[in-house]
Amino acid sequence: MSRTTPESHPGRHPDSHPDHRPAARFTGRTALLTAAASGIGAATARRLADEGASVLVTDVDAAGAERVAEEVRAKGGDARPLGLDVTNPEAWPEAIRTVEEWTGRLDLLHLNAGRNLPGAIHELDDTSWHNHLRLALDSVFYGVRAAVPLLSAAGGAVVVTGSVHAVIGFSGFPAYAAAKGGVSALVRQLAVEYAGRIRFNAVVPGAVDTGLWTDAPDEYRVQTAARTPVGRLGEPEDIAAAVAFLGSDDASFITGQNLVVDGGRSISSQE
Repeated sequence: MSRTTPESHPGRHPDSHPDHRPAARFTGRTALLTAAASGIGAATARRLADEGASVLVTDVDAAGAERVAEEVRAKGGDARPLGLDVTNPEAWPEAIRTVEEWTGRLDLLHLNAGRNLPGAIHELDDTSWHNHLRLALDSVFYGVRAAVPLLSAAGGAVVVTGSVHAVIGFSGFPAYAAAKGGVSALVRQLAVEYAGRIRFNAVVPGAVDTGLWTDAPDEYRVQTAARTPVGRLGEPEDIAAAVAFLGSDDASFITGQNLVVDGGRSISSQE
């Protein structure tokens, strides 16, 4: 299935484009992004750099993080790569030290890790269940714990990538739904605990056309788009725009929220 042009996307103004950038909101600020070697993370790295941020691009795929950082620098942005296993609590202090030694501040932490592997409860072994929770939920705990001092000093923000699976049920994905549901609840809790120092929000994507969809049958892609009121899959840039908003001063009065960016899927009765 070929990707449609912006002009043919229902719900997108014909003059808009996913590469359009508003005025720089992150000049002089630093962002640390996880799972940023591809998809939503890579799009967010490009978006924030285009808006003036110094971006630490991290991923367990260190070579992929390097490619994204090189792409940002080639366009005149400021970016550094770092290999980071977000499920390893001992790796997080090094990532925070890297930021501190580089710019001396941390204004935005985008926690983007997660992987949606199917499997009904009776089909999951203990390892599969816990791996889902470690990647999507435990990693938030480790990252926030390590970053609190720098974020507090800068009056920064945390944006976690949640999922529409935390809002509505899809058969066959209990572990992923549990992990992302935990993210939604944790964001609210942290917003209260660190009120006045750090803002916490989650962006909640629906079906987004990332590498996870590469092998999806065309028929399934068409069906998914048809169930979405705007009539298309999301693009990584759609989510990056929401992350940039939540992490910017434009959202300075917003904390503890789960911003659903799903083309209307979660409010539709279409089956």
